[in-house]
Order: sequence, then C-alpha cells, then structure tokens
Amino acid sequence: MNTVEIESLDTEELNIYSKLSEVQLLRYNEPKPGIFIAESPNVILRAIDAGYEPISLLVQTELADKEAKIVIDRIAERFGKDKADEIKVYVAGLDVINKLTGFAMTRGILAAFKRKPMKEMESYLVGKKRIAVLYDIVNPTNVGAIVRSAAALGMDGVMLTDNCADPFYRRAARVSMGTVFQIPLMKVDITIERLNELGFTTIAMALKDDSLSISDRKIKEADKLAVVLGTEGEGLPDDVIDECTYTVKIPMYHGVDSLNVAAASAVAFYEICSRE
Repeated sequence: MNTVEIESLDTEELNIYSKLSEVQLLRYNEPKPGIFIAESPNVILRAIDAGYEPISLLVQTELADKEAKIVIDRIAERFGKDKADEIKVYVAGLDVINKLTGFAMTRGILAAFKRKPMKEMESYLVGKKRIAVLYDIVNPTNVGAIVRSAAALGMDGVMLTDNCADPFYRRAARVSMGTVFQIPLMKVDITIERLNELGFTTIAMALKDDSLSISDRKIKEADKLAVVLGTEGEGLPDDVIDECTYTVKIPMYHGVDSLNVAAASAVAFYEICSRE
C-alpha cells in the first residue's frame, strides 16, 4: 500500500480535501467531468464497484491497516494491482485530519474519485419504465434520501434538474448509503414536455384538490411513468404541474398537510413499483 504520512497541511495534493468547495470539485477538470469526495467505507466501496476511478485516500492512522486495506484490495479487484499500488493513501491522526478537512469525519476515511460523463437524455431513458424527476431540490440530504428510496424500491433511474443539489456531494452520497453510484442518474435541463413526447406519463406530486390518488389505476397501469418531485416547502411550480399528465397526491390524516419530500418519494415509489 502506497502510504504517505501527512506532516504538513499545505501539501498541494491535499487541496481537494481541504481547500476546494464541492462546486469547485465539480468543475475541477472543466470541460471534462470533475471529481467528488466519498466518505465512509461502504460508500467508497460502492463507488469503486460502480467503476468510478479513485484518485487517492485520506485515512485516520488507526484505520490504515483496516478500512484502508479493504478499500485498496477492492481497487485491485476492480482496476488491477498496478492501479491499487499507485493510489496514495494519506495517513494522519484524527486531530490533524479534522483540521485539514474542517469537519469530523464519519468512519475515518475519505476517498477522491473521478466523475464519469453523463449520457444524453434520450439514450439515458432507453429501456426505463419508472423514473423519478427531482425538480430543483436543493437539500443534499433530501436528494440522497430520495435516491436511496428510488434504488431500494425498484425505480429505473433518477433525473435531476440543473438546480438540484449534486447527488455526488459528500452528504448526499453518504445519506444515500452509496446508492447514488448504483442507480442510473442524470443531471440535465429537463423539460416535462420532452418527457411527454418521449412517451412518459408524467405525474406531479402536489397537494392539489384536482388530483388523482397515488393508488389510482391510471398511474399503476401506465407503461412509462415519470414521478416529478418539487423542492422543499414550495413544491413544484404551477407551470410544471400544468405540463404534467396528472397531478397526484398522497392522502393525509390527523390534520397533517404534507410529508417531507423524501418521505413522500418513498411512498410514491413503493406504490407505483408494486408488482401486485
């Protein structure tokens, strides 16, 4: 294992962990795809299994022969021993790492990865019957939770508008338990009209009186279905709702007026993906 003991916080190679914001990481290789930071062993391993190329690791000293070794062994399996041997594993005590990153790490290990280019919208949608469309959802925690539900409950993919929080942000990826690397994602300037043209029944999740129940057979029996979810608090804009084939809401009880968007997504995905 190519271990490098950290003695200085000014090492240029560590800037991706210490000085660059997530937006700067996203634009790191423009016009090519940027990089992202993954946190915790499970998330890192899922990124490797999904074919994302690692750049380096930053590890707490006590974990160098434990979690770091597991990660390096997985890199060797996925990318070959030569690649595993060249990956630098930066090692330092937890107090040094916390100063370097500016936050307390979860499970004591971070990894930097290269992003992959995303497909064009039409090719991305080939073969997909059930997709989620995240419209301007800016909270990374909600994005990660929605992606996790989509993966767990049988959705074929998740599309995100350009204004959404990036699903590969450290917090989003961690909340998703690494499922952002397992389910097909696409971030694009999405138009509901184009999805309709491509044969999708589009449903706007909104608290409108003129709406269908999520269990309506028109929804369950649609050949291709896109579930459109809006941002926290404000929900979907009226013009987006108007462009959708149907408006759908989840019945509420005990005077509760709404669910968090991540919770609502799980209910919707379960209902529309149910095989019964």
